[in-house]
Amino acid sequence: MRPMQNWSVIHAPVDDLAPKLAVLRALARDEHVTRAAEEVGVPQPTVSRWLAAIGEQLGAPVVVRSGRRVRLTRAGRLLADSADRALAVLEAGHRAAAEEVDPERGQVALGFLHLLGRALVPELVRGFRASHPHVRFRLVQDSRQVLLDHLADGVVDLALVAPPPPDSEHAVLGEQELVLVLPPGHPLADRDAVRVADLADEDFVGLEHGYGLRQITDELCAAAGFAPRLAFEGQEVETLRGLVAAGLGVALLPRAEHGSGAVELPLRPRAHRRIALVWAGEYLPPAVRAFRDHALAGVEERR
Repeated sequence: MRPMQNWSVIHAPVDDLAPKLAVLRALARDEHVTRAAEEVGVPQPTVSRWLAAIGEQLGAPVVVRSGRRVRLTRAGRLLADSADRALAVLEAGHRAAAEEVDPERGQVALGFLHLLGRALVPELVRGFRASHPHVRFRLVQDSRQVLLDHLADGVVDLALVAPPPPDSEHAVLGEQELVLVLPPGHPLADRDAVRVADLADEDFVGLEHGYGLRQITDELCAAAGFAPRLAFEGQEVETLRGLVAAGLGVALLPRAEHGSGAVELPLRPRAHRRIALVWAGEYLPPAVRAFRDHALAGVEERR
């Protein structure tokens, strides 16, 4: 009966093997110790000592002499094949890491509200890519709260949300006026402007909790002395416009870019939502920092 092998002895050499993997891979391509030493940049005697040490740890030689060359044994070939796969993964990871810290070839993970994907996000990305054509983007659309959670968890690097969260690193990129959206023929539709207090008895359609517009709607109504009565809740602004146009309630929304079949009236006093670019922490990868600076420079140009 064969004695049981010492498991710790089998696994202990792994850390010691790591710097020698390149030698084994070089020998697998060209079974010549001198050239392998030159390829990995270590003296030939060091390579010879490494090969002997690997064989000692393994309990079998990894190379045998064959004239002026060496030949990998079966055990040596198995180890060299594993070394080739391991180093290929490591090199790919190194390339990815190098690209990540390269402002011209990194990736920007940008989160944004659905409504901002129509104009603001394409405008920012197009302008940035004109001067940074190799930077890649991962775009994530969701509600304000989900995007802020993604930002805290590192899922996205930057988030475009409204309103900006308090006590956060952010910059306001612009404002959108909010208007009252009414169905055609509504008793308030012939006014020039409407106070939020005049809507206390209305049915509202609004976004679900977690969306910035829902937060703003609740705050405006609370300031007017009532809580909005939500008849319908959704996740898309255009769906809400359709529900209003169908006579199912009123809503406080940004002005429509195109005709929606609903009536829009300004609020008195005027109401706006601020759109902010938010980031977390002091360190930003170079490509992310470059995109943030591009977005902020656009704000300065518009002033």
